[in-house]
Parts: sequence; C-alpha cells; structure tokens
Amino acid sequence: MILDNTILLMLQPQLRDTNSVDNVAELLMKGGYIMIPIILLSIFSIYLFIERFIYIRRSSVIDETMVSNVITGIRDKKNEEALNSARYSNTSLGRILESGLDIRAKSTKDAETYMEATANLEISVMEKDTGYLGIIAGIAPMLGFIGTISGVIKIFYNISLADNISIGIIAGGLYQKMICSGTGLIVGVIAYAAYHYLQMMIDRFSIDMQRQVNEVVKAL
Repeated sequence: MILDNTILLMLQPQLRDTNSVDNVAELLMKGGYIMIPIILLSIFSIYLFIERFIYIRRSSVIDETMVSNVITGIRDKKNEEALNSARYSNTSLGRILESGLDIRAKSTKDAETYMEATANLEISVMEKDTGYLGIIAGIAPMLGFIGTISGVIKIFYNISLADNISIGIIAGGLYQKMICSGTGLIVGVIAYAAYHYLQMMIDRFSIDMQRQVNEVVKAL
C-alpha cells in the first residue's frame, strides 16, 4: 500500500504536466483554422532566428590577433604571411582583409575598394532572410485580427440562430477572438524583437570591422 502511494505521488507531477500540455494545445485549437498559419509562422521565425544568430555570431568574430599578424606582416614586408593570416581565419573580417591584400601590390586605393566591396557582400550574407522576420512581425498580428473578426462573426451568427443572448453562446466566439489576437501579437512581438536583435549584431560587427580595416589601411 505504501509502495502504491509512493508511485502515485511520483507520477502526479508528470500527470499534471501532461494535462497542462493537453490543455494548452486544446486551448490553442479553439482559435480555429487561422491558428495554423500563425503557429507555422512562429516555428519558422524561431528557426530563422536561431540559424541566423549562429551564422552571424560565428562569422562576426573580431580576431584581433589575426589583425595584429596581418599588420605586422605588412610592415615587415612579409606579404604572403599577412595574406595567409587573413585567409585562414575563416571569418568575415578575414575574408575582407584577404580581398584587399590580394591586390595590395597595385595601390592602396584599390585595396580599400576591394575590401569595401567584400565588406558589403559579407554584411549582405549576414542579413540574408532576416527580412522574413520583419514580414512575420507584420503578418502575424494581422492574422490574429482576422481571427478576431471571425470570432465576432461567429458570436453574432450563433445569436441569430438561438434568437437570444447568453454567455454560453458568446463564449465560443470569445475564445476564438481572444486566442487568435493574443497568439498573433505574441508571434509578431517575437519576430520583431528577433529581427532587430540580429540587426544590432550586424551593426556592431560593421562598426568593429571598419575600425580594424582602418588599422590595416594605415599599415598599407
């Protein structure tokens, strides 16, 4: 008997968690079919944010040791060593410096031009697909609003059929109205915040990158 009670106590938290998950899923489904695109947009926005975050964080590393080696190589007239230091860094800054060092023998102006072009390309790659987050930030609340309109229509339609007003008739439409609006706004806020956070990361890299490139240009 004691063993049975112990097992029940151990299972109770799991049962509560399961019921809680079921209740949330059931509650979301009361939002109607409009919840399907909203949920899909939330999944896509989270995936896109994680994928871009990992790429930007990995590519935007400012390796000051690499930059120092490049500058030392340039000043010591060891052009090949400077080029290899940039080439093997496997970062956006390394690729930017490599593009300038490749044609350094022509002129400093050419080196600056090539590095500027490569920097623009690297930033464009970082920004790839982030625009979708901005689109989702605008679309998700609008879908929620459509769900709200559908809920209001459902309320008045049920009232017209029953020819009376009661909380039971109104409840179904209110569920759909509030769940769609709330979920759409939450997804929109998440996508909006994710988009601007990624842009902040890119802007921070752009400033740090420009500072390091200027140091290399001075050495040239």
